[in-house]
Amino acid sequence: MRSASVAKGEGARLAASVSLVLASAKMRDHVADGDGALGRRPVAAAARRIAAKWDRAGARTGSELGFDTAVLVDAVERQTGLEELAGPGTPLVQITEPTETATAAAFGYTAVLAGRPANRAPLEEAGRLFGRLAHLLDAVEDLAEDARTGAWNPVAATQTPLAEVRRLCDDAVHGVRLALREVEFGSKAQGRLAHLLLAHELQSAVDRAFSDGGHTCANPGHRGAAEHQGAFGPPSYMPPPAPPQPPRWGRRRGLIAGCAVWSVMCCTCQVCCKDPYMDPWSGKPREAWCSICADNCDCGGGDCSGCGDCCDACNCCGKCCDGCDGCDGCDCGCDC
Repeated sequence: MRSASVAKGEGARLAASVSLVLASAKMRDHVADGDGALGRRPVAAAARRIAAKWDRAGARTGSELGFDTAVLVDAVERQTGLEELAGPGTPLVQITEPTETATAAAFGYTAVLAGRPANRAPLEEAGRLFGRLAHLLDAVEDLAEDARTGAWNPVAATQTPLAEVRRLCDDAVHGVRLALREVEFGSKAQGRLAHLLLAHELQSAVDRAFSDGGHTCANPGHRGAAEHQGAFGPPSYMPPPAPPQPPRWGRRRGLIAGCAVWSVMCCTCQVCCKDPYMDPWSGKPREAWCSICADNCDCGGGDCSGCGDCCDACNCCGKCCDGCDGCDGCDCGCDC
């Protein structure tokens, strides 16, 4: 066995707590449904013991940080019930509410860990809308596959027109931008990174999910394969993409768990600056976004004038740097 680097700090501990608690809740759900091998009593009993261990560990870590993990468990438990009751005409936002609640809690508590409690309310709002987006985009991308396999899909189950789903997604992106304006960041660089990750990239994600012909962003650096990889599951939603990834192995976390952990990683800059960081859905190592920027941006002598908006938040050393304020100088059509 070889040693491996382990992320430290309160942000990483919060992500671990969220992951353990949600994984525990999801396993109990599979045991209750008797899914696969979990329908066998010995396997189910072992799974329950593992779930209880994860639950205790996650709750203990959360408690040490002052974070109440009960809201996450409640979200997972309510999701199944809402899906069972949903039918034609059910509002999609009613089905996405548990995901919104979980991601809002994870986003908001990063403000407490950062010592900026005044940011908690706007970050919770940004997290709530991020969760809505993740849920809806996942449903849109899985429509064809779910129809083929007979799996439940919220868009199909509620018979919601795609035009209405798109409107909900666009409204959510706009809401995230408005919420970010209320957040007090420690520096301009932090504000630009948050804006790039939670405004530019979310809009690009929406455009890609609803585009039949590939990406619609004006920046060539954001163009890649038209095939979708899953809602907010890298590499398809990364800024300038790395070389093509091998076939997807399948998610290692469920939708709510992946969203909640991703939100913590984003708000603590792990997605940008921790190289590599662990993909919150698959668990596979991914290259930090700032490193990807450096790899794909040819800035001779530090001149980033020809890089589009690639270098707004990252310089060629993969570090945060001063650049445009907000959207000044960006070329991807952002109107915020």
